[in-house]
Amino acid sequence: QVQLVESGGGLVQAGGSLRLSCAASGFRFSDSPMSWYRQAPGKQRELVAQIIGLGNTNYADFAKGRFTISRDDGKNTVYLQMNSLKPEDTAVYYCKSLYYDSWGQGTQVTVSS
Repeated sequence: QVQLVESGGGLVQAGGSLRLSCAASGFRFSDSPMSWYRQAPGKQRELVAQIIGLGNTNYADFAKGRFTISRDDGKNTVYLQMNSLKPEDTAVYYCKSLYYDSWGQGTQVTVSS
């Protein structure tokens, strides 16, 4: 059974930083590309970043230069370091495996102006 548990969200002022974590279980984590998505109120869920293996990463345009995705296969965990946060980054952030259609509960990120 695939389980994804996101954590690390919170309330931060504009310009601040947060590091999100996603602990995964129930599948062979090291073989799976992992992604972070986000969903703001009234908007569709959107892709933030993806990591394939250890060094191959892709970012949405709004994330480039500010966010960094990484993974620790020994801990079955994927991270999202978010810097220079903006109020428009306010959303619930989710992680997901490319191979499984399962979502965690997400972690709320709120950026105040």
